[in-house]
Amino acid sequence: MVDFSLTDEQREVRDWVRTFVRKEILPLEPEVLRRERTGRPGLEPSELRELQLKAKESGFWGVLTPEEYGGMNLGGVMAALLEAELGRSFVPFRFGGSADNILFFANEEQKETYLKPTIAGDRKSCFAITEPGAGSDARAIRTSARQDGDDWIINGEKTFITGGNEADFTMVFAVTDKEKGANGGVTCFLVDRDAGWKSHPIDTMGEWGPAALTFDNVRVPARNILGEVGRGFELAMRWIGQGRYLLPARAIGSCERLLEMGIDYARTRETFGQPIAERQAIQWMIADSAVEIEALRWLVLHAAWQVDQGMDSRQAQSMAKLYGGIKANEIVDRVLQIHGGMGYTRELPVERWYRELRLLRIYEGTDEIQRRTIARNLLKGHASVSGTLG
Repeated sequence: MVDFSLTDEQREVRDWVRTFVRKEILPLEPEVLRRERTGRPGLEPSELRELQLKAKESGFWGVLTPEEYGGMNLGGVMAALLEAELGRSFVPFRFGGSADNILFFANEEQKETYLKPTIAGDRKSCFAITEPGAGSDARAIRTSARQDGDDWIINGEKTFITGGNEADFTMVFAVTDKEKGANGGVTCFLVDRDAGWKSHPIDTMGEWGPAALTFDNVRVPARNILGEVGRGFELAMRWIGQGRYLLPARAIGSCERLLEMGIDYARTRETFGQPIAERQAIQWMIADSAVEIEALRWLVLHAAWQVDQGMDSRQAQSMAKLYGGIKANEIVDRVLQIHGGMGYTRELPVERWYRELRLLRIYEGTDEIQRRTIARNLLKGHASVSGTLG
């Protein structure tokens, strides 16, 4: 028998987050929209911190962080359920108490300097591998690091770095052996901002504020190498593959909320003496969206389940990421269409979600990269069209 029900613990945790979103986050939406319309951040760092600490009072801290570091270590399925609940609001909230997964590969000295302060919220990091000429093809990075005594000198440029404007240290990937390249010639360095790297904001169509980072003869001590010299590309792939399913998981909540808005508007908006909910064109938009949300939910949960089982979940995560990005964009487009001219205004959050969800098809692996991964796994026999049922 296949059991699709949640455990009592999963339901209890999910319901707490659902209540937290309803009571603490949704009321902030009008002010967040107002601020963003004037070019200001939706949440100030101090406000995000206050919300995170409020959640911490109830034990919600470090959802995926190991218990030995004060986290909850809830696992993949639970994390996906929580992301879906948080996705029901566009307010940029995330639980505190987490750190990039590759920081757990730090040595003891580095853990005291970087990992633990990041988990505590006292430091902010950013992951820097993407370059102007190396996006989907991370193997093409050109940022270099040459050894000078006990130090390394880094030169190069990174782009579209999430959190790069706020971070006080970066995990930057640089070529240390051109001959080997990604096959043993890329190293990861932990570099404090006061070492001399600069960041510059990149203006985008959404509220995501990435940065361009520049390294001009930035000197880094050898003790700041994360992992081993030449083994950085392996760490980068661990970071990139840590949780692609969590991005479409958050989109589930966004799509649920958007469809609810579309249904409510269709019930009350009248044309030619009838609510538009009576129009077949609108009904089909609603029906298609509901089916796609349900399909996305199971793709995400299946990928998360594979993560919890310790299985190779790359195929399932790529499928969830690809389907989620495409369908989330189709759903928000339908909901905007249902709202007509009002959906196009900045008075409602529909157009805001329209811009935000567009990013889902680009970052952490474009649609094209996901298709490439899925097809190659099938063509090489690493995956079957029969899926987990064989």
